[in-house]
Amino acid sequence: MANTNRVETARRNANSARNARGMYVEGSAARRLAEDPVRQRRTPQRQTAARRTARPAQKTARPQNYRNAEVSKATRKNRERALGMGKGYVVFIAAVSAAVLFCCINYLQLKAEITGSMKTVAALESELNQIREDNDAYYSQVTSNVDLNRIRKIAIGRLNMRYPSEDQVMTYRTEGNSYVRQYQDIPDIK
Repeated sequence: MANTNRVETARRNANSARNARGMYVEGSAARRLAEDPVRQRRTPQRQTAARRTARPAQKTARPQNYRNAEVSKATRKNRERALGMGKGYVVFIAAVSAAVLFCCINYLQLKAEITGSMKTVAALESELNQIREDNDAYYSQVTSNVDLNRIRKIAIGRLNMRYPSEDQVMTYRTEGNSYVRQYQDIPDIK
């Protein structure tokens, strides 16, 4: 009998599977039909029986050229090093975790401050609106009680006030300002 290894066996199995399908290449002209048969479920008794019978066959089904070689010491050390975490890696992970934790805590604190300041601003705005409403109410009350004709009659009748004559009105020009500040008395021009 010919001496075969795992690679040749796998190649033969793949080739025989292709031949059984008629050398079909996935994605060519026609789509592949679903050819999987419906699997029958085994009862727990059948499963344990099937496992018992399959185990001895698996142990004895080794290729002839398989040898039980020992793993070298360097290979074992590399595997242990790959599976274990070194000190540097642990320190790095701890530092990154601490940085992420610090950022999260800082973010939550800032979020709480912003929320608190937003509540304060909303309270102050509502207080401002209330004060404006009160001010408008007082202003309308004051303006509704003032009678300008009565004030004019009192000023002319009791206080002997009069409208200014033409010679009492003085005009002056400003130099582009919208208001005038008077630092001295205005001189009499006669």
